[in-house]
Amino acid sequence: MLRTVLRHLLLPLALAFTLAACEGKTERVGEILTGEEKIKRGSGKVFGDLRIGGIDRSTADRSGGIGVNGWLWRASLDALSFLPLAAADPFGGVIITDWYAPPESPAERFKVTVYILGTDLRSDGLRVSVFRQERRGSDAWADSQVGAGTASELENAILTRARELRIASAH
Repeated sequence: MLRTVLRHLLLPLALAFTLAACEGKTERVGEILTGEEKIKRGSGKVFGDLRIGGIDRSTADRSGGIGVNGWLWRASLDALSFLPLAAADPFGGVIITDWYAPPESPAERFKVTVYILGTDLRSDGLRVSVFRQERRGSDAWADSQVGAGTASELENAILTRARELRIASAH
């Protein structure tokens, strides 16, 4: 009885999964697909782009084994090297600095958060937030405006450094 149930239930299920994995694959050898094309065609896996542990092994070499673009990560750390780090998460792509008061203006302090949003070296793969406070009284700090272009200037510096690192790694 149990054998009959298994044969009639599990065999068709296994066959359906096998056929679903092979369905409609017409990619040419060596063809490179964009993310949108992969979604349209399917990724060639029964469960789509599900990755064990959340790490895409196809981009691990480009990103240095971390969850984000390695050049953007390194360039961000280089650009923020004068600031004390509060937290750095290479898998989530977040760098948070602690407050820093420049020696030339001890009545103000800055804090920076960098978000690296992907594994590609692209300008839209990076977001920077800059926070500024001014001293009010002996121990009180109050939030202040940051210059309009400060965050974008820091983003540009990070992107420039990331490109330099990429070029240097090609040689």
